[in-house]
Amino acid sequence: MTGIRRVIAVFGVACGVLAAWAPGLRAAAEVHRLSLVVSSNPTQIVGGDFNDFLSTYNRTVLAPRGLETLEKITTSWYYQAELRFFVRPNVAVSAGLGQIRSSVHLEYLPRISQSIEHRAEVLTVPVHVGAAYYLAPYNQGDFQARAYLGGGFMSYTANKAIFERTEAQTDTATTLGGNFKERGDRDAPGYYLEVGAHMFFAVRYSVMLGVIYRNALIRNLALTIDSTSPDGRVVTHRTLHTQPTLSLDMGGVGARMALGIGF
Repeated sequence: MTGIRRVIAVFGVACGVLAAWAPGLRAAAEVHRLSLVVSSNPTQIVGGDFNDFLSTYNRTVLAPRGLETLEKITTSWYYQAELRFFVRPNVAVSAGLGQIRSSVHLEYLPRISQSIEHRAEVLTVPVHVGAAYYLAPYNQGDFQARAYLGGGFMSYTANKAIFERTEAQTDTATTLGGNFKERGDRDAPGYYLEVGAHMFFAVRYSVMLGVIYRNALIRNLALTIDSTSPDGRVVTHRTLHTQPTLSLDMGGVGARMALGIGF
């Protein structure tokens, strides 16, 4: 969370610099029809069955042995780039893609030269198309701010949920059951809703601040499970997309902090 606060503070300073710099140019606010919008958005991850799986693992495997438990995956950064085009003075359409990735790690050192590592990770690459309606502008000299409401469709691609346990040199007294890796993947549709303010200055750059909600429930992940048998062989088991399995919910509410570059 310290990193998130630091980035928000830096973004706020950058907005202040733009606002202070633009009046000195003594020109009207530039509103470009076409802009490249790049953003780094702190966002919530609901998690769904994947977080429930981590809770069950904590309760049945780690807690009974008095070991530190794994944290749930609840936050991440949503890195996004899109093209935004004003088809009318108050209507803009957009299309772009991004990435959401988050992980937790936990390592135990039961004895000298022994280690047990846990890794849980989620990943998605959202592709979106949408539109936004802009309300009447507020003008102050060469500064213009416009509130907007928007939404659209999303396709969540390259979805992955990974849980992995790796043991090194453990014995019967310290093992948690050997090496284990479970991977789930499947693409899924979703949608988003957003509200915020778009601020224009007397330069080609603009700033967007707002809130975005994403619906991103990925049902019935196709699972691949690798486990180590007592004789050291790796056993792989795969499920089909048609079989009911875990879900992964990459949706949530996040802040939007974006920089627009007009063309």
